[in-house]
Amino acid sequence: MKHALVTGGTRGIGLGVTRTLLAEGWAVTATGVNDDEVAACPDDDGLTAVRLDVTDEDRIAELFTGLGQLDGLVNCAGILLRGEEYDIGKFCKVIDVNLTGTMRMCLAAHPFLERSGGAIVNTASMLSYFGGALVPAYSASKGGVAQLTKSLAANWASDGIRVNAVAPGWIETEMTAGLRRDSQRESAILGRTPLGRWGQPEEVGALAAWLLSEKARFVTGAVYPVDGGYSAV
Repeated sequence: MKHALVTGGTRGIGLGVTRTLLAEGWAVTATGVNDDEVAACPDDDGLTAVRLDVTDEDRIAELFTGLGQLDGLVNCAGILLRGEEYDIGKFCKVIDVNLTGTMRMCLAAHPFLERSGGAIVNTASMLSYFGGALVPAYSASKGGVAQLTKSLAANWASDGIRVNAVAPGWIETEMTAGLRRDSQRESAILGRTPLGRWGQPEEVGALAAWLLSEKARFVTGAVYPVDGGYSAV
């Protein structure tokens, strides 16, 4: 049985990835940033939920020390501080979690994935391409994730490791709950989305699972939108 590590895998898009991989027969270690997130994770066969802060290098090292086999890493851990990211301390925090945290996890996973011939899927965003007036740090971090993905793919191909990213658009998660409660904002979002609806976490999970699979064995360095066509118009 193949084993995947999904950071941020206990909620939101990460939980959608976790559920999809479990359904496809993977064993999954899903991380949450606190005990509440870990406790709320479903008690499914093949799933282990653990606490992990991706800014804590000692805890990352501890996790990988006890990991054993690893065939796939999916980096979904991330934060957004809408309206607060012009404060430099909060700006740096978002970058540390979303971008530097992704790099920490990729570096820690590298020797495991080199042995197994495994793959990495990072989580970029449609804001890798657009600016976000209220989320400069989030937008910058996700632009960075897209470029980091391409750089790692180019460097690690010779090690047998593929590195790709998904770029979600408007997905129905806790992060977008406030927008979905605002009828005017929701109308504007759905009015621009050609498919005319919010995406579901498992729809991002389906693409992530494909990118980890042998079906995508000639795919690396790619960033795939999962946004219902939002970025196409």
